Amino acid sequence: MRPERQDGTSGGGLLVPMAWMYAEYVADELLRTGDLMEPSTLEYRAGRDALALTIFLSDDGADAALPAARLDELRLLTAYGAAWAGWVRDRLHAPDAAPGPVSGAADPDLVLARAAWRWLEETELLAADLDALGPPPREPADGGADAQEAAQVWTPAWQLGLPLGHLAVHLH
Repeated sequence: MRPERQDGTSGGGLLVPMAWMYAEYVADELLRTGDLMEPSTLEYRAGRDALALTIFLSDDGADAALPAARLDELRLLTAYGAAWAGWVRDRLHAPDAAPGPVSGAADPDLVLARAAWRWLEETELLAADLDALGPPPREPADGGADAQEAAQVWTPAWQLGLPLGHLAVHLH
């Protein structure tokens, strides 16, 4: 394997996105150990990508382990109601302001992080409407299919993945 970074002396090597791969690996491990969702689902991918983005964008280049303080930081960043999407947008579109691995437009880590964010933002998944107020609707006499559909809404993948990632971190 070629080195992760190139200093210009070895002549045109491949840049390996190690920081993104690490963030994705940690996110995958947290979700798998939490056993919250089948890994082959889109919901799992949404959770993994949301958690990987959080890990990647908050990484300060520290050790590979996840100490308790780091887990606490991830819990806070992924908490429901936090301004997570705005935080991600700001960090991805202002790479010089972000600490750690985010630097430069040609950075392969940043390219993959931006692709993950695009997928999370542009893909919509059918999920329970968590913002609906009031008691659950009564099932109609015809079998309840309309009641189930009424309780669901199309939502950007990140809005489903973020709480899943938060729960996985909380269970760790």
